[in-house]
Amino acid sequence: MASLYEELTHAVAELSARGLVQASKWAAEQLVGLEEEVQAAGMAAAACAQPTAAPSDLAHPRFLLGKSHFQFKEYQRAAYVLQGVPGPHAQFLHLYSIYLAGETRKEHERVEKDGELGKPDSSVNADLDNLERALADAVAQGAAQPAGGGGGPDPFLLYLHGVVLLDKQRHAEARDALVRSLHAFPCNWSAWVALRPLCGSLPELEALQLPIHWVRDFFLASALLDLQQNQEALGRLQRLSHVFPHSVYMEVLVAQVHYNLQNYDEAQSLFEDILGKDPFRLEGMDVFSNILFVKEQFAALSQLAHRAVATDKYSPDTCCIVGNYYSLKGQHEKAVEYFRRALRLNSRYLAAWTLMGHEFMEMKNTAAAIEAYRRAVDLNPHDFRAWYGLGQAYELLKMPYYAVYYYRRATSLRPSDARMWVALGQCYMSEQVNLVEQAARCYRRAIEFNDPDGIAAHMLAKLYEGKRQFDAAEQLYRYNLARLDAAGLPLGSDAVDALLFLAARCKDTGRLSEAQGCCERLLDVGGPAKERAKALAREVHALLTAQQQAQQAQQAQQRHAQQQQQAQQQQFQFEPQFRQPGGGHGAAAARGGGGGMRDGFGSDDDGMEAATPEPAEGGPPVWAMQDMAAVGGGAGGASAGPGRGGAATPGQAQVVSSQQQHAAAAAAVAGVAQQLRVGEREAAQLLAQAGWDASRAVLDNLHLLD
Repeated sequence: MASLYEELTHAVAELSARGLVQASKWAAEQLVGLEEEVQAAGMAAAACAQPTAAPSDLAHPRFLLGKSHFQFKEYQRAAYVLQGVPGPHAQFLHLYSIYLAGETRKEHERVEKDGELGKPDSSVNADLDNLERALADAVAQGAAQPAGGGGGPDPFLLYLHGVVLLDKQRHAEARDALVRSLHAFPCNWSAWVALRPLCGSLPELEALQLPIHWVRDFFLASALLDLQQNQEALGRLQRLSHVFPHSVYMEVLVAQVHYNLQNYDEAQSLFEDILGKDPFRLEGMDVFSNILFVKEQFAALSQLAHRAVATDKYSPDTCCIVGNYYSLKGQHEKAVEYFRRALRLNSRYLAAWTLMGHEFMEMKNTAAAIEAYRRAVDLNPHDFRAWYGLGQAYELLKMPYYAVYYYRRATSLRPSDARMWVALGQCYMSEQVNLVEQAARCYRRAIEFNDPDGIAAHMLAKLYEGKRQFDAAEQLYRYNLARLDAAGLPLGSDAVDALLFLAARCKDTGRLSEAQGCCERLLDVGGPAKERAKALAREVHALLTAQQQAQQAQQAQQRHAQQQQQAQQQQFQFEPQFRQPGGGHGAAAARGGGGGMRDGFGSDDDGMEAATPEPAEGGPPVWAMQDMAAVGGGAGGASAGPGRGGAATPGQAQVVSSQQQHAAAAAAVAGVAQQLRVGEREAAQLLAQAGWDASRAVLDNLHLLD
């Protein structure tokens, strides 16, 4: 650990001497991020160590003057003063001043030509060719002494050579020069940052021959974060936290990972902790403002904006934070003004281009939104928000094929984001594209990645409903309805569609009680949904009544069957008493042929005719009439006198049973007449057509209610 402290202190000194202020600040931040024990041990070792003499060029008067000009951003004066000064520090600062002077002129020409927001490639650095030749000669000859004290080219000249080659779009040579520089001096964070745009994909990143060094883990975590490989980036950052437990830079990266993973509460907690450690920090706070915007925390975002303005009013990060604040308040024109101000200060500020595109979309200015999004993807082709914004813009312009292309780019960069898949699925469902199967796959992917808004489940359920796959549609509607109920949200359009489908589905499948419950919930909403619910409720009520009547008729039929069976059992018990040993007279009497039997009791047929009431018009069912006829013709001779031993005769039991059946049939006629709103004669005819099944008679003739 002491060697790590020594390495970082040496890096801060070397980078500061060469004017690489961003890399020097990063190295110093990681130095402070070490454990307190490591810092104390390192400072003690440095105090005991022999003081080393500074390189001769650092004390050269012209180097000191040139560095002063450089710090005041007078790059041409610095380059002029440092010309010819010997030593590696002076040589690098001389060439670096020439490069920065050319970049300043290029920026001025761009503003004069295309305005403050003109494209960065509208002008070029005129000094690149001369610089490239000078750096190539210096690297080839090893003209300067390297920082490590050995032979070979200066790693800082290699870094500058790689930057120049990158500006000239010679990416392969630039990548080789930057990697060589990092092998010689790994703590130059500026070289790592310059290498990051050359890693356009995960295979390209893995193909780099990077040095085995702890800074490599910082670079890989940052690159994986840009490539939306958030879990892998988080794993590397967690390992680094054991070595740099107090590194604020690393904590910012962890917060950005949680932001990308939509863990907004965790990310907000981390940013609040960062501001507690570094209250005047602005770097990375634009992401914090995005989190507060998404969570609609007006007070917290206002407090952050006031803090940023008090720290540095003209910082691009401050302008971006204030723009988010005005956007949350709905003042989109003011938000655009602040995003423009951020881009005037730094035309390569990616977040400002993307957020300004969002504001133009809110203002329905699609042409300006498209231009802003295109500038964002030019700066960073891995910005999925810009690709998603382009898809939204072209979808608004009714150009779905363009929108499909941009949404597919967004899903390739952000495959675990359900919002990307929902947007792509809706484009596939448009009239011009009409790719239903592809849309269904997109919705299934969105559900797989836990669509937070439930849009995918609702859209996929409607798609299944249109394809008459009712079981799958019912499952998705139930899932979405349960999600909405758990969230305690009022009945919206999604819940109304789900309840209407479930009510109709339950009615058609015989789950009438559940269908009735769905209809009752829909009575709380207005509009056509309420009228449809009322109609469904009437149908369900009619079916429930018919079902109850059918159950009553079935119970009456079961009672009749039981009574008939009991009567037959009683008849068999009485028959042996009338059989004579000779068999002739008893058998004739049993068949109703004996005169004594008739003389004693009279005609059984006559008795039945007197006991059986005339059926009402429309009449009881056929089986009731047949049973009554059987009683009159087949049991006459078996009567042994009224009430032997107190028991009723079979003929009397049959008469009672027929009366009950007649009453049940009359009740069925009355029920059907009431449900279908017809007369009893027509109800009897409908029952006869339905085989005296009251439920079937109502279901087959519901059209009479229209």
